[in-house]
Amino acid sequence: MNSNFHISVGSAPIILHVPHSSRSIPEDVRADLLLSDLELESELNEMTDFATDLIAKAAADSAKSKPYIFQNLLSRLVIDPERFPDEREAMNKVGMGAVYLKTSDGKNLRRAGFNPQGLIEKYFDPYAKAFTELTQSILDMHGKVLIIDVHSYRVIQHPNSINHEQNRPAMCIGTDKFHTSAPLRELAIKCLSEVGDWYENEPYSGTYVPLKFYGLEPKVQSVMMECRADQFVDDSLQLNAGFKRVVSALANLIDG
Repeated sequence: MNSNFHISVGSAPIILHVPHSSRSIPEDVRADLLLSDLELESELNEMTDFATDLIAKAAADSAKSKPYIFQNLLSRLVIDPERFPDEREAMNKVGMGAVYLKTSDGKNLRRAGFNPQGLIEKYFDPYAKAFTELTQSILDMHGKVLIIDVHSYRVIQHPNSINHEQNRPAMCIGTDKFHTSAPLRELAIKCLSEVGDWYENEPYSGTYVPLKFYGLEPKVQSVMMECRADQFVDDSLQLNAGFKRVVSALANLIDG
């Protein structure tokens, strides 16, 4: 197991990607963050996709098909593995690219002039390489791969964002024109709409695909489950009765 990700081996050509569930930050990375301990705790509460790891594991355990689970073991405040590591990333404009320079409310997270390259090389690149290799190995074995991107989001929009005034439904279904086929889109809507009202690509759009395959390999399919957090946790971040409903919806998507 690598220090910043863990792969649970499955048997089906499906990967559940859980990139934002962890709150863990290495001490040397913490030293470069400008927030007090109290401020950092608050930021982690805002930015962590709480319990998405539990949702993925419970869905994998209850599904008939056994997916792989690729989980980020570090906080997205270390690196965000789903961002483009270059100028293609739209969130760069608000200081929240592959390495965040700003907080969710627009304050400085790291000092001016901070060079993110060290974090990219130590954490982002190995993560991306391992995910790419896993995808390729499943593709070689099965001739196809489905990536299900497992996320959650808050009821109230973060101030430092680029998607203000968009819908915030119980379930946001993220799709990609190339990597989300019409049958996959229809299946995702059928299964994930069990949670509640839904929108496609609002307030978050797209879905994760390793760059090696992005826009090139249609046999790598992907869809994002972005569930509004109040559907499965309460205000104190404790699981509520809706947790089982979200798990069931994801398990149904896994089983197709």
